[in-house]
Amino acid sequence: MDFAFDARTEELRERLLAFLTEHVYPAEAVAQEQRAALDSPWQTPPVVDELKAQARRQGLWNLFLPDERYGAGLGNLQYAPLAELTGRSPQLAPTALNCAAPDTGNMEVLAQFGDEQQRKQWLEPLLAGEIRSAFAMTEPEVASSDATNITTRIERDGDSYVITGRKWYISGAMNPDCRIFIVMGKTDPGHADIRRQQSMVLVPRDAPGLTVRRAMRVYGYEDHYHGGHAEVVFDGVRVPVGNLVGEEGGGFAIAQARLGPGRIHHCMRLIGMAERAIELMCRRAVSRTAFGKPLAGQGVVQEWIADARVAVEQLRLLVLKTAWLMDTVGNKGAHTEIQAIKIATPRTVADILDRAVQLHGAGGVSQDFPLAELWAAARTLRLADGPDEVHQRSLARRELRAYR
Repeated sequence: MDFAFDARTEELRERLLAFLTEHVYPAEAVAQEQRAALDSPWQTPPVVDELKAQARRQGLWNLFLPDERYGAGLGNLQYAPLAELTGRSPQLAPTALNCAAPDTGNMEVLAQFGDEQQRKQWLEPLLAGEIRSAFAMTEPEVASSDATNITTRIERDGDSYVITGRKWYISGAMNPDCRIFIVMGKTDPGHADIRRQQSMVLVPRDAPGLTVRRAMRVYGYEDHYHGGHAEVVFDGVRVPVGNLVGEEGGGFAIAQARLGPGRIHHCMRLIGMAERAIELMCRRAVSRTAFGKPLAGQGVVQEWIADARVAVEQLRLLVLKTAWLMDTVGNKGAHTEIQAIKIATPRTVADILDRAVQLHGAGGVSQDFPLAELWAAARTLRLADGPDEVHQRSLARRELRAYR
């Protein structure tokens, strides 16, 4: 297995580094100021649209899609170092490159499972960055870590489906540019195979009966750049039968196909977040003095920085191995490794960020540094796309299988 990146990846990486340095990092403070002046905090600051236009001009657009008809045609191993760089500024960089969740996963679903009309109506404007989207799966009334628990009903009524249910933490739903929801619910709750009970349908935001009830906070943050996370009610929402994605009973399989790439993309970006934390730790350590010497001279600080570097290098190799396997043997063949990175990466990066917060003292929990918000994002990813315990359970079963 060779982890050396090819010439195209290296060239894109150099261009992306320059784009971040010249445009994205300077825009972080500008975006905060602009958002404060907007009528609604969910509106997009003008500087974000400027970044998107600049990224398109530089060919840094839709890098995540391996299908050349829709994206850059990069494999997972090629995309990994690029996604890592976007993780250094998760509030701006993924959106600027049209590589932000949940749109990435939704575009993958439409590209892989959508029909021609669905791709024309919804995939094309998403690829162009003209609209945003949301993925509605998690529910407040059941343990959504087990996707077979979902209670939202999708009932056939003539030429329509009628959707009834309540979802929450629906990422992207607060953004006024969010025009389409991919909704998972049960079309056949009595099916003997519990993984054939679910289906997915496309629901336009303006469909009668769809109500975005409230924004859900994440450790006190509203996560504006992610498009927020919302509680959404579907009260007898009616959509045409043609809005079904794939086939009836195929929702669980589609969800699994969507979540595999989503999990590794999160882990790629988390490594970039950890790298930025290490950079901030080092800058802080050499610039502050306590008890008669720089923080960089304190043994405990040196241990934190050394441990963080070792951990990041280990995580990167595991993520790259997983990306390579996904490219060579497919997502099923990389199942164990996908679960391993999903367990290890958010947990380790959250710990690194926690040390970085500690090193910055009061500044670490303030709005003057990105660390607190980055920590909240990393900690949340121990729940998103399946909590640690679900992945541990599945991975352990796979390990034990050979001994039973």
